Amino acid sequence: MKNTRYGIIVLIIVSVNFCCAAYLRKTAVVAATPGLKDYYKDYFPIGVAVSARALRTDEAGLLVRQFNSLTPENAMKMSVIHPEEQQYNWRDADSIAAFARRNGMKLRGHTLVWHNQAPGWIFKGANGQKADKEVLLQRLKEHITTVVKRYKGVVYAWDVANEVISDRKDEFYRNSLWYQICGEEYIEKAFQWAHEADPEALLFYNDYNEINPVKRKKIIQLLNGLVSKGIPVHGVGLQAHWAINEPSEEQLEKTITDFITTGLKLQVTEFDISVYPKEHEMRMRQPEDSAVAFTAAKEQRQLEQFRLCFNVFRKYRGALTGVTFWNISDRYSWLDNFPVRGRKDYPLLFDKDLQPKKAFWPVVQF
Repeated sequence: MKNTRYGIIVLIIVSVNFCCAAYLRKTAVVAATPGLKDYYKDYFPIGVAVSARALRTDEAGLLVRQFNSLTPENAMKMSVIHPEEQQYNWRDADSIAAFARRNGMKLRGHTLVWHNQAPGWIFKGANGQKADKEVLLQRLKEHITTVVKRYKGVVYAWDVANEVISDRKDEFYRNSLWYQICGEEYIEKAFQWAHEADPEALLFYNDYNEINPVKRKKIIQLLNGLVSKGIPVHGVGLQAHWAINEPSEEQLEKTITDFITTGLKLQVTEFDISVYPKEHEMRMRQPEDSAVAFTAAKEQRQLEQFRLCFNVFRKYRGALTGVTFWNISDRYSWLDNFPVRGRKDYPLLFDKDLQPKKAFWPVVQF
């Protein structure tokens, strides 16, 4: 019995050592492999959305190896950085900015005005009712001026106005509180004030569902209107929250070539590819396969979609000036629990152990 136990213990030790050695070999190979930023150094920067917390974990090493641009996922959004009228919360945004400086990475600012994640106080007047236009515009000016000046010379590009176009076919502007109170003027003023605070920063309009021809036409109409008025808008951000069933190559090329007609810089700003087929009307219905894990079939479809997208991105490198992934790895994604509660998604190029997925290789082998 003693010999049997001894043999089992030896077998366990050998197995553990073998697994550890295999993991270390795999990690060493990954560490020695050029990063995404290296493969695309002659094309465009490769960015990623981060939290300040991620910079204190093992994800920090992956960030430095793979990417050369950062976007704060939430740390610069209005409700986080300016939670009360007389209070700014710089901690996380400053931490991300310092990390970018230390590691020679570009930094994109996200976002100065958005209907979502806006603090409640900004829309309230002195009497507790809705603030009037003059008050709201003055608050927006103070916010933009303070935030942009703090990161002047550090943030090279800002998502100034975010998602102001409606998804409804019969509606142009999103009927947000910003629009209800200020009309379209708040959009123009946001770009104007950001430019005044940092004349060297590139200013972007950012939106999703850009591959939809109806919404794309409205976005382009907005951009052309701003440019015709002399508003300092320099680029358009295509969020690119796509899926294994869209866009098609034809659809993606049409999207990019349509935006090229504006004469503005293009960036893919929030890129991911959900392993769940994108459904009509923003995937708000629960798909039949919502409980299914990351299957081999999904993995292959995602691989092909990443290959397709980057083939097109490289083709239009003259117009495309950056590609940013929205989150670092499948360890965490904003798509977890959205739009289906309790559903895990796997939309990125690195798995939960921070190892390259199969989809990584066709992206870099070209």
